[in-house]
Amino acid sequence: MRVSRFYLDAPLGAGEQLLDGDLAHYIGRVLRLGPGAPVQIFNGSGQEWPGEVLEVGKRQVRLQLHEPVAGQPESPLRVHLGQAMSRGERMDWAIQKAVELGVSEITPLVTERCEVRLQGERADKRQQHWQQVAISACEQCGRSRVPQVHAPMALADWLTTLEADLKLVLHHRTDADLRELPAPASLALLIGPEGGLSRDEIAQAENGGFRAARFGPRVLRTETAPVVALSLAQHLWGDF
Repeated sequence: MRVSRFYLDAPLGAGEQLLDGDLAHYIGRVLRLGPGAPVQIFNGSGQEWPGEVLEVGKRQVRLQLHEPVAGQPESPLRVHLGQAMSRGERMDWAIQKAVELGVSEITPLVTERCEVRLQGERADKRQQHWQQVAISACEQCGRSRVPQVHAPMALADWLTTLEADLKLVLHHRTDADLRELPAPASLALLIGPEGGLSRDEIAQAENGGFRAARFGPRVLRTETAPVVALSLAQHLWGDF
């Protein structure tokens, strides 16, 4: 029987757990889980609580949680993805797949050729939306820790905040071979927007300690690049 996994931002322990709000509505009204249905609850701590549904009411769901078990181990490679913002579903897709591929944290970036400009309340709402995309991806793929999606940041500011063993800026105007690089424990990946990073931005990244990297002869879309880059990084240095 399929066990549904749900994220709950709250302290958890063995015993009864009462849910309300959106999660209760989703379990009881959307998925229509009834008494006895198995569930697995996690809160980002790295542990998971198996259990089952006890009761489904109009606005609340009552669960019985058992003793915690160890969650899915994280990749030994910690990756901070700097992803230039793109419109609509493209950004959601990039974040979702990055989480499935083991990214540790994500910062949406504002670059010269970005089509998206967010400020104030709009920026806060998009950050919350992208964090929920990351949570949903963890529920689906089995991760027990939720990567943080930071607030959107200007590229120049992001470059000055990073600490990583290896920093890569992805673009097609280089022949660098990743296989020749020493294995890092932490990695920063910079991926540009649909129009690509400008030459000045690439130079700025390289001056900040980034190495140029290329993945094959074809130019990848902004939402495809993180999937390819993370897959190769996990294969070379992570848990693939």
